[in-house]
Amino acid sequence: MPHDSAAPVDSAASRTSLSERSVNTIRFLAADAVQRANSGHPGMPMGAAPMAYAAWHRHLALDPSAPDWPNRDRFILSAGHGSMLLYALLHLSGFELSLDDIKQFRQWGSKTPGHPENFHTVGVETTTGPLGQGFANGVGMAIAEAFLAARFNRPGFDVVDHHTIAIVSDGDLMEGISHEAASLAGHYGLGKLIYLYDDNGITIDGSTDLAYTEDATGRFEAYGWQVLDVADGNDVDAIDAAIREAKAETNKPTLIRVRTIIGYGSPNKEGTASSHGSPLGHDEIELTRERLGWTATESFHIPSDVGEHMNEIASRGATARAEWEGMMTRYTEAHPDLAAAWNSWMSGELPADLTGLMPDFEEGSAIATRGANGKVLAALDASMPNLLGGSADLTGSNKTDIKGREAFQKDTPAGNYFYFGVREHAMASICNGMQLHGGLRTYCGTFLVFTDYMRPSIRLSALMEQPVVYVLTHDSIGLGEDGPTHQPIEHFMALRAIPNCTFIRPADGPETAGAWVAALENTTGPTLLALSRQNLPTLNPDTADVVAKVKRGAYVVKDTAGEPDAIIMATGSEVAISVEAAEMLAGEGVHVRVVSMPSWELFAKQDAAYQSEVFPPSVTARVSVEAGITMGWERWIGPQGSSVGIDHFGASAPAEELFEQFGFSAANVAKHVRNVLA
Repeated sequence: MPHDSAAPVDSAASRTSLSERSVNTIRFLAADAVQRANSGHPGMPMGAAPMAYAAWHRHLALDPSAPDWPNRDRFILSAGHGSMLLYALLHLSGFELSLDDIKQFRQWGSKTPGHPENFHTVGVETTTGPLGQGFANGVGMAIAEAFLAARFNRPGFDVVDHHTIAIVSDGDLMEGISHEAASLAGHYGLGKLIYLYDDNGITIDGSTDLAYTEDATGRFEAYGWQVLDVADGNDVDAIDAAIREAKAETNKPTLIRVRTIIGYGSPNKEGTASSHGSPLGHDEIELTRERLGWTATESFHIPSDVGEHMNEIASRGATARAEWEGMMTRYTEAHPDLAAAWNSWMSGELPADLTGLMPDFEEGSAIATRGANGKVLAALDASMPNLLGGSADLTGSNKTDIKGREAFQKDTPAGNYFYFGVREHAMASICNGMQLHGGLRTYCGTFLVFTDYMRPSIRLSALMEQPVVYVLTHDSIGLGEDGPTHQPIEHFMALRAIPNCTFIRPADGPETAGAWVAALENTTGPTLLALSRQNLPTLNPDTADVVAKVKRGAYVVKDTAGEPDAIIMATGSEVAISVEAAEMLAGEGVHVRVVSMPSWELFAKQDAAYQSEVFPPSVTARVSVEAGITMGWERWIGPQGSSVGIDHFGASAPAEELFEQFGFSAANVAKHVRNVLA
């Protein structure tokens, strides 16, 4: 609900406590940085500074000298547009963020970009800005904490014991992803998840009453959250008490509704939309200084006693870390096997011979690549118990489960399989959060067509360089009778268009094994596996040989002696069709090379010599075959090439008939080859 922007401001005489001056230091660092940049969002930091101060100074265990300390508390600013709030806290707490960095807010090359970026600024746990993403990331972090605690904690040894605390906004709670994630968090009973709701009643368009009049806290109570209320967002002691009460509730996540005033202290702009996303202006900042009793006349002023006071965060964190490290020394002596596993998980160590773990696929056999995915996961189970994943209510279809694994639930937090429910968007973001937490490798599954629902989370996987594995089944019109609503057409290219994503569409069982090896060895971005519903023949049963070839992105599947007359390049289920077409043309005396090209991205990383070996520049007669839109294939087929694809929606019919009707047949592929040779 909107708040009274004319709420009284305390007199200067009563605003002399160190905590209040610390809060005002945060406010003016934010206002000054936004003003210097002439760009940004001052209102949220000015209104939310007291709750942020209460959380950081009185609760969070953070050590700037060891920012990746595993048992630190996690703090998320889900309302990422208020980034200067976080940057001010990081600087005042002693993280590697100087006052000069603050002064370079939103400038080229600075450590203080417009929205927080975890890969760019030390102390930022996750990249936020797209509203709701930080909310869901936090759920993933809290899941990771609960799982790791269940796996590693022993009596007298709390190896994993920390909280995830976030500041969320009205906008976060409006976004659908937060509904999905909140529902699951309540179901799981994530008692160490605490969200401070910055309820300021203002959006860019004006009052939240324009579009948001529901009982927001009632919704969270229905989800199974504890809901607390702080009526005065400037009451640090009341916020502190609410956080303590939240920590005492160990069976439910907590939402603390804090009633704040956006742009607090600004005589002409507090409580209004004008303070949300625009600088206050030099004159208004001066008026705000006067109103809040801020006697410093220069910008970016930090009183010395405030600096010392805020440094207590670092001192407390260093003490907590030292105590934890001492405990870990004793833990290693008492539980050496668990300690070794902990160190392996936290370092991201992979099994020594991933390829050797892969299952065999018999020559002449046929298996859907989604089924091959299930075999690979089963083969990895014993060696990678920290490989956690699940499906968005499609477990049986995605083949993402592993026999014998227990489901993660409120009463079974050591379970390492997840039933995410029909929550694709939150599922992907939660996996990002689990991955960001550390100690885990995560995967999640759904139908490929539903990446439309989760694309923002996939994009952030790529931006944050998080190696989440996306298991995307029913990858083409080959899913058949479910029809065009479920048949991905444009999705291959849409996903290939995201920078730092590795898209792999394997042609058979061994290629699926290769895709998984490539995915697990990739630690700098997500891998997306496009898998078939229908059975596909095993083209080469030598799994080890195929794994090595898949990791190079493209390789020759079938060839004839000497330089080929033409090249057919294909992915997934269309590789076998292309081999059949090549055999048909061989009978006509036409020598055709067939290239399986499961990953453009992996192939593009190969050196020019290998690329020329696969695609001799002199062979310009080229045909691509893929059951998706043809846009993009010109990169590989060149100006004289031709594409067999589908640039329209599919239809409801058996898969075999659809492939025939839409031209995915050996005869039609052979026809295209003849045409490019003519």
